[in-house]
Amino acid sequence: MKRLLYISVLLLMVYACRSQSEHSENQLVGGPCEGCEAIFEYADNVLSAIDTLPDFHNSKPKLKITGTVFQKDAKTPAENVILYIYHTDRQGIYKKKGDEKGWAKRHGYIRGWIKTAKDGKYTFYTFRPAAYPDGREPEHIHITVLEPNGKYYWIEDFRFKGDPILSAKENFSRNPRGGHSGIVELYRESGHWTAERNIVLGANIPKHH
Repeated sequence: MKRLLYISVLLLMVYACRSQSEHSENQLVGGPCEGCEAIFEYADNVLSAIDTLPDFHNSKPKLKITGTVFQKDAKTPAENVILYIYHTDRQGIYKKKGDEKGWAKRHGYIRGWIKTAKDGKYTFYTFRPAAYPDGREPEHIHITVLEPNGKYYWIEDFRFKGDPILSAKENFSRNPRGGHSGIVELYRESGHWTAERNIVLGANIPKHH
């Protein structure tokens, strides 16, 4: 009995050390980021390069967000990169069910994760969010990047060309994070709207070495 108890305690210690080690390998770069830790909340889900967010099937307008993640050279596809997105519902609210944990208490349940394969491509199926009810922000989709080396950071939100709330400043960014302003132009494809955006790892991210 004592031997079994000893083995159990030992296994718990090993697990705890392993968890601490894994967590210590992750490094937030690029400045403060409230909620970026949510990128680790995919739990035991096996991630692929395609994800469909909740409420996609019963919400309109349907939206496909796709593109390629590249290494720093902006040419080589980046494998094993995790992307996390979340956004409001059609009323501009971060919708919740009431049993949320972690950052879902703030971000709601309309969120998803992908992990790129060798070709670096990613695709999210979701729907176009609404602006906040007070109209202080344009329609947007938040996105966080986690590199295989453990570095994680936010990049420019997805926003939509032609949105009347977009300011002149938002339409022009000299050094956009991730190498893209985040402003995408939608085009019609197979019954839904499609937005394409490529991402360059570390581009214009402070202290990314």
